[in-house]
Amino acid sequence: MKTICLYFEIHQIIHLRRYRFFDIGTDHYYYDDYENERGISEIAERSYMPALETLHEMIKEHGKFFKVAFSLSGVGIESLEQYAPQVLEKLQEMTETGCVEFLAEPYSHGLSALGNEESFKLEVERQSKKMQEYFNQKPKVLRNSSLIYSDEIGLLASQMGFKAMLTEGAKHVLGWKSPHFLYHCALAPKLKLLLRDVTFSDDISLRFNNSEWEGYPLFADTYIDRIAALPDDQQIVGIFMNLSALGMEQPLSSNILEFIKALPGCAKRKNIGFSTPTEICMKMKSISALDVPETLSWMDEERDVSTWLGNPMQREAFNKLYSIADRVRIVNDPRINQDWDYLQASNNFRAMSTKPTLVGINRGIYSSPFDAFTNYMNILGDFINRVKSLYPEEVDNEELNGLLTTIRNQGEELEMKEKEMNRLQSKVERLEQEATELREQLSKQKK
Repeated sequence: MKTICLYFEIHQIIHLRRYRFFDIGTDHYYYDDYENERGISEIAERSYMPALETLHEMIKEHGKFFKVAFSLSGVGIESLEQYAPQVLEKLQEMTETGCVEFLAEPYSHGLSALGNEESFKLEVERQSKKMQEYFNQKPKVLRNSSLIYSDEIGLLASQMGFKAMLTEGAKHVLGWKSPHFLYHCALAPKLKLLLRDVTFSDDISLRFNNSEWEGYPLFADTYIDRIAALPDDQQIVGIFMNLSALGMEQPLSSNILEFIKALPGCAKRKNIGFSTPTEICMKMKSISALDVPETLSWMDEERDVSTWLGNPMQREAFNKLYSIADRVRIVNDPRINQDWDYLQASNNFRAMSTKPTLVGINRGIYSSPFDAFTNYMNILGDFINRVKSLYPEEVDNEELNGLLTTIRNQGEELEMKEKEMNRLQSKVERLEQEATELREQLSKQKK
């Protein structure tokens, strides 16, 4: 029986403000609060809430037949907490149906998998804790930012305990193979790989409202008929996209939600089901290893990382940022950590891209890739100065790590002694109370 794996990404860009060279050292706040509030409020109203309401109605109508998966970046969750908590509340409500799975991903929606292994692991752990906190689910499946994957990243994911990863069913990787099977990591056979079907996904997320597209208008029954027509042994169809595709990239006026809502009924008539990533990985076996020596993603025609690291400006910014990754992680300062999350976000590097692309780049306040690079490097310069001012550059990472470990150990020891003092103090107070009560009893007996 064929099954559809429907997955949506939820992430929100943190907009940086115009930051001049002369601001370095004098102003340490980097964000455009107005644009951040406006952006998340708009996307929640026009996309997230109507899309989630529709998906919830589909679960209510079709019961356990319809399943859907989500992942939320930690940065995205922070934006929703501040400006659109109703989105998180709706997701929590949907979780109670038992038909929703939440996946792990890097907290910042950044490129740490390419820049610093330890930072990547900590980011995924932090985001996974958020999933447990909000949705009472410990993710078993990892989805890296923009489906970034390679054999090395798969090995790391396996070592972290994940059962599977999502990635792109890119033609240059698959060759003659089909994306409609379950594969496994070439370096870690226990890690299963669930692939995105590029055509079926992009027909919805990119082309649905394009009147010049040869498949326009796209109807649910026609779409499902195409899936049903796949060879019988090709049983998995991974349809992965940003949730914002429903309402933003494809406006509500295009009837995109009516199309989505009709899919389960059409699928049921063709004996096609819906499954979460974990269900697929538990029920189905891998047919072979997938060799991915070079990093791939779901971005642009090349399906690689050139959208973020394709020119010298992007690589310079990336290298400078991750040159202090170990130091940021070791010092673990709350203000520094938050800025680190926001500065890592992949959209900062995409705004510097000089590549021609069929998918528009939201450069926000920037007039050009060089403008984006200049603004980002000004902010990064100030950020690095703050890290150095907190922890002098003369102290190398190993020495700094030792000093901070000593400080933390001393803090833990003091905390333990304080707890012991409080325990003894409580015991003294209890004994004094018992003594007072005993004296009162003796006094009454004498009378």
